[in-house]
Amino acid sequence: MDTDNVGKSEITGTLYVASGIITLLQTSVGVRLPIVQGGTFALLVPTLSYFNLPEWKCPSNIVTLSSLGNRTFSSTNETYIAAGSIEHKEIWMSRLRVIQGSIMCAAVFEVFLGATGIVGKMLKFIGPLSIFPTVTLLGLSLFRSAAGMAAKHWWICGATILLMMLFSQYLDRINIPCVFYSRLGGCSKQAFPVFKMFPIILAILIMWVVCVVLTETGVFPEDSNQWGYAARTDLRTDAIYSSPWFRIPYPGQWGMPTVSLSAICAILSGILATTVESVGDYHACAKLAGSPPPPLHAVNRGILIEGLGTFFDGLMGTGNGTTSVSINVGVVGITKVGSRRVIQFSALFMIVFGVFTKFGALFITLPDPIIGGAFFILFGMIVAVGISSLQYVNMNSGRNLFIIGFSLFTGLAIPQWIQANTSAIRTGNQTVDSVCTVLLSTGMFVGGFIGFVLDNTIKGTTEERGLLYWKNMRASVEKSQSSKYLLERISATYDLPHVGDILRSSRVFRHLPFCQTYSDRGNAEFSGCANKTCICCLSGQSVDLKQNHYITDNH
Repeated sequence: MDTDNVGKSEITGTLYVASGIITLLQTSVGVRLPIVQGGTFALLVPTLSYFNLPEWKCPSNIVTLSSLGNRTFSSTNETYIAAGSIEHKEIWMSRLRVIQGSIMCAAVFEVFLGATGIVGKMLKFIGPLSIFPTVTLLGLSLFRSAAGMAAKHWWICGATILLMMLFSQYLDRINIPCVFYSRLGGCSKQAFPVFKMFPIILAILIMWVVCVVLTETGVFPEDSNQWGYAARTDLRTDAIYSSPWFRIPYPGQWGMPTVSLSAICAILSGILATTVESVGDYHACAKLAGSPPPPLHAVNRGILIEGLGTFFDGLMGTGNGTTSVSINVGVVGITKVGSRRVIQFSALFMIVFGVFTKFGALFITLPDPIIGGAFFILFGMIVAVGISSLQYVNMNSGRNLFIIGFSLFTGLAIPQWIQANTSAIRTGNQTVDSVCTVLLSTGMFVGGFIGFVLDNTIKGTTEERGLLYWKNMRASVEKSQSSKYLLERISATYDLPHVGDILRSSRVFRHLPFCQTYSDRGNAEFSGCANKTCICCLSGQSVDLKQNHYITDNH
């Protein structure tokens, strides 16, 4: 989008509105946990791989009016295209429309996973040795973007990193006295872990203020050819002045979405990664919020809503999809606030701020070196999360060492070569060439696919593969869910409100994997109705034992 800062602010506002709406749906009729939905880097990587194709190379004649001095020209009869002009907007909107349609098509697959309950069966074959290369390569594939932004001013970037490290690792146990108000107790003082909760936000705000001061005092150069110019905070202020105060995003605002098969295939790899990640986030959020483990129907419904949310993102034109935000899951554990209402009010704020366009435009002015510093921390954490998935794998096994090393190295080497030789694959069919090029240039797909195939074809024990821990955890959850008290808590937490009697009135709903009356004998170890229990039996109604119910031992 080059310097079309108004367009960037409009997309930012659209992303806020879409994320707020999807979060409301997820907390109300989805998995019903206090979990936030937002954009994901897992779809950004395949998108960048797709745009590396030769046909999507950006034109080199896009310029700003200021760069041409006082020269006046019309972009229709000159060789230059003015940034922000209609012609320029059509260039980036045509690319965004392709991603829109492709995300919408890929989202149908995620909807299918949730609606059919396949996600539970799929997790039997996706173990740590498949997750490790996928997540790790997701973080490693973005290091160029981080380094490119950081290089614009290493001192500002380094200071941002140091502040984030200081707040999150050294001052995380220091509580700051804060004033709180409640209707029962009135105003009260309470220690609050500010540094532990907001290390990234605090570091960004502090460095943002520092850059404003250095810009106004003339420390940063005004010449765009001098090093340090990119750290100025007045480079994109036109986004604030030119953006409207309010703008309501709407479907198809960038034009009619188009579809590309190669983009769909690449985005599907990201969809699979976010699906597995979200299942883990559901269980982590439930544990931190003090709720019982989510039953199968809640997990299926959560993935179903995420698929619909990703489809909605594509329809609105955010350029991304949606997934559970893992950082917010950690915030639930820190604050000990596991209320849906808090997340729902936060979602309403997201929608309001998204409609208030100048709010999104304000974030456009954030200097690139500060963003680069945040990328170093965030992308590094993504890599660390991928490595942590190996904690239950036998690292003394030659089998596992081979899979880990080969999948990671191949996931780095092949995409690197493909990106340097985009026209190397020539099958005689342009569509096949594009699909293969995009997939092979996406490191998380290459590494994850190799890890998945090798882990499921090379002989290894359950303990050796790191699956024994998950099997024992599911067994303990299954055992704990045999009590009537816990089933009542599960029902109160995860059942859809106001429709319980309707769902129990027909046997049809017992076969829908996303309904609370669902029970799956063939997949009992993933089901909330496992071990001869059924939530619908707790309704107090008389139960016909000849019906297709899992019943309690005391029934």
